[in-house]
Amino acid sequence: MSNVIEACGVFFFYAVAAVFAQNAVFSRALGVSRLVKLVEDSTVDTLTFGGLMCLIQLIAAPLAHYANRWIQPLPFRGAIRPLVFVLCSTAAFLVVLALVLLVFRLQNAKQVVAVLPMATFNSAVMGMLLITATQSFTLLQTLGFALGSGVGYMMAVVIVTEGQRKLRSRSVPAAFKGLPVTLLYIGILSLAIYGFTGHRPSI
Repeated sequence: MSNVIEACGVFFFYAVAAVFAQNAVFSRALGVSRLVKLVEDSTVDTLTFGGLMCLIQLIAAPLAHYANRWIQPLPFRGAIRPLVFVLCSTAAFLVVLALVLLVFRLQNAKQVVAVLPMATFNSAVMGMLLITATQSFTLLQTLGFALGSGVGYMMAVVIVTEGQRKLRSRSVPAAFKGLPVTLLYIGILSLAIYGFTGHRPSI
């Protein structure tokens, strides 16, 4: 019983750390693209994208974990690791695509399928796989970090989207409207998250 509780604790600790302390967008600058709503895009639904990305990461993470252990003895592992991670993401893409087509009818699945490639092949997913590999996470830690990274990315999208609505104020100078003030907003949030992890400025 104590082993189960300890395993759950490890899983949730790494998930929460990935959401806040190691946030994919604010701490790692991963996945910064139109999907973070830096540019308005009404075709991408935040919840659909975030849900798909969480699912992709949860499937790709254990595949990448075992694949990384398999290539570890190879002297050229650093060169082939990105390709291995892309193959793991591709396998996750095919699994999720099959699930979507089974759960939804073809007509209803079109919108979800249109977002799926963007939710699979992006720097947030690849970065998460690389971090878990280079940090030598266990399988449980990898799964927790994968779930937390997806939730953290979705949280960042929601925060940036809400911030953009408030940044349309008339008090913002014309030269800073749009992308410049959004980048400043993300930069300030990133500094706050970075400080949350316990870092201090060097004197």
